[in-house]
Amino acid sequence: MTDELRLVSQLSCASLVDAMGRIHKHRAHILALASPDPTRTLFGPAVTVAFRPYRDDLPQTQLGFGGLFHQAITDPPEGKVLVLSSGGYPDASHGGGTKLSRLDNHNMAGVLADGRLRDFTQLAGYGFATWCRGQATHWGGGTVMPFAANIAVEVGGACIVPGDYVYADASGAVVVPAASLRQVIEEAARIEADDDRSIEQIRDEDPERMRHGG
Repeated sequence: MTDELRLVSQLSCASLVDAMGRIHKHRAHILALASPDPTRTLFGPAVTVAFRPYRDDLPQTQLGFGGLFHQAITDPPEGKVLVLSSGGYPDASHGGGTKLSRLDNHNMAGVLADGRLRDFTQLAGYGFATWCRGQATHWGGGTVMPFAANIAVEVGGACIVPGDYVYADASGAVVVPAASLRQVIEEAARIEADDDRSIEQIRDEDPERMRHGG
């Protein structure tokens, strides 16, 4: 994990997305998200908590968010990314600084939420990265509720399976299957090297020849 983190830190989200497109055929990219600290990059293997629309006539989970969180992190939680699905309501609050303080307690890499989060100032003070749909002020418990841990979820049109690697920065996010991680990193590095060579070639272009198709 440490080696992968070092290698990924030298790459861009766009290069990783392009590499995924060369290796896999499914959607892997997520459009740009919001963060209380956009300078923080998020990277690590995913654990998930799925939300669904609130129904007062259906049995409610007795575990609540805290119980499902601890179900999701049964393996060592250090360096993991907590992924929260939206339950169909990406504009509803899915948590805030109090609930998500658990990530700081367990040295997790951060949270990727397909909904809004509260308490951006508090979240910015923790040691993990936070990416979501934006900041919220209104409590979301009457709109969505957590109901399952460590199942496949959808975030921004991409499927995230527990164990997938998630990368997010100010440009967006990408989801990489664990079995393909090294291959995707190597392909992304080749893409960036090719781009660097193209930049050099463009710098040396002869404008006159380019205008006349020479």
